[in-house]
Amino acid sequence: MKKYLLMLGLFLFLCVSCKKDKVVVATPEITKTTFDSTEVGPFFSKYPDFKSFEEEIKLLYKKHDYHFIWYDYAGRIDFAEVLYNKANQMKKEGVITEIPYKKQIDVLFSEAQTGKADLNSELLISSLYFYYTKKVYAGVDPEKSKLLGWYLPREKVSYVDYLDDLIKDPNRIKKNGSEMISQYYKLKKALQFYRNIQNNGGWDSIFLPSKTILKVGDSATTITQIRKRLVLSGELSNSKMNLFDKDVLEAINKYQKKHNLQFTNTINASLVKHLNVSVEERIKTLIVNMERCRWIAPEIAEAKELIAVNIPSYKLQYLRNGKPVLTSNVVVGKTMHQTVIFSGQMSYIVFSPYWNVPRSIIEKEIKPGIAANKDYLQKHNMEWNNGSIRQKPGNANSLGLVKFMFPNSNNIYLHDTPAKSLFNKESRAFSHGCVRVEKARELAIKILENDKNWSSEKIDAAMQTGKERSYSLKRKIPVYIAYFTAWADEKGDVGFYEDIYNRDNRLAHLLYNDEK
Repeated sequence: MKKYLLMLGLFLFLCVSCKKDKVVVATPEITKTTFDSTEVGPFFSKYPDFKSFEEEIKLLYKKHDYHFIWYDYAGRIDFAEVLYNKANQMKKEGVITEIPYKKQIDVLFSEAQTGKADLNSELLISSLYFYYTKKVYAGVDPEKSKLLGWYLPREKVSYVDYLDDLIKDPNRIKKNGSEMISQYYKLKKALQFYRNIQNNGGWDSIFLPSKTILKVGDSATTITQIRKRLVLSGELSNSKMNLFDKDVLEAINKYQKKHNLQFTNTINASLVKHLNVSVEERIKTLIVNMERCRWIAPEIAEAKELIAVNIPSYKLQYLRNGKPVLTSNVVVGKTMHQTVIFSGQMSYIVFSPYWNVPRSIIEKEIKPGIAANKDYLQKHNMEWNNGSIRQKPGNANSLGLVKFMFPNSNNIYLHDTPAKSLFNKESRAFSHGCVRVEKARELAIKILENDKNWSSEKIDAAMQTGKERSYSLKRKIPVYIAYFTAWADEKGDVGFYEDIYNRDNRLAHLLYNDEK
């Protein structure tokens, strides 16, 4: 019996000891403070500049059952520090405006992370989060971008849901991720490059005497100025001579190619004017185009195939799996007939097309022509058709020998043209709104190359038959017509293009005056 009691006592002692050990080593339960939903409203009376985020912040905390997000049992979470650091670097993202209540936020983050949570601090950080994401990711309000002529669809993102993703994976905000199209991050590199030039004093203006044209072999003070300018922007390495030598020629050609300027093999007034645009203006252009990148969903670049037209660069690219398979010069709408910025789905191709003349052209151009010359229609291979006028198929047809259709309310499409000489001009805004494609034949061949019904010979025959024929594509191809006056490569080496529709300054006014 004694032996039994001894064993029982030992057993109970071990059990108690185990329980005590368990209590000692247990991990404290992670809890978050809750608050009353009615306490949110007074915060925005105190911080009215964050008022626009009130509905989203209420939705955010309702989703989290009114628990603190930025604080747990140990204090402020690490991701809050990440957000604060990124918000203080928004200038690198092309955001010009100052953070509202920055002094209060700076004081908050100067305190130790283990500091006690309070609702004011919690809501300040949430407001900072929405300010950051709206400025860096969302950009100006979609309705305002439409007023600037941008009709490409804009993806609606829930930044309430996005916060959960960021907290789980802070790396998405720490480094360049997939939140924007890749061009955004390339322009960001370019912005840093040009800001470094600005911080070092920028570049001096180049003086070229009136009507002077400098050629290889010439010496002049202007050439020394050109050399210094091209060294700064990276086209040349040596700035110490005043001689127009082979190195200067190669640098000028590189500069002209990058910026879509005509090769002249000379230094003329047009080149000097382009070089004399200040570094401050170049920075503003980069910021404007980074903003436009915010308006395009990253998924666009992931499309299996895509046709993209950039109006200011007068270029079309046909991409497959993100890589260009065809690049062509284009002619776009003149200022009075601007090509619309929008997207569509190319669904069919028309060979040997009729040109159904728009009513505006009939009234303004053709009827006066008929009044002056009764043979006007015959001379231009046109005919009346159900009360309207159309131009018959053929080599002289204004649409050329093929057109590419993506039905839309703007009646915009891609097409060939008999006016091939226009593609040799530096500025190519001549059309009535549609996009004329220099390599129209090659585009048709590339689009149909995997279609067993077609070969290059059949395409040529269809284009020359003189009889209109439509062919529906087996898959629809997204077409995006956009407006970027700056475009950078992987290294951040950027080309600047003419703002042919004068849209940059209007957008810059929104950004620099914080009217988002």
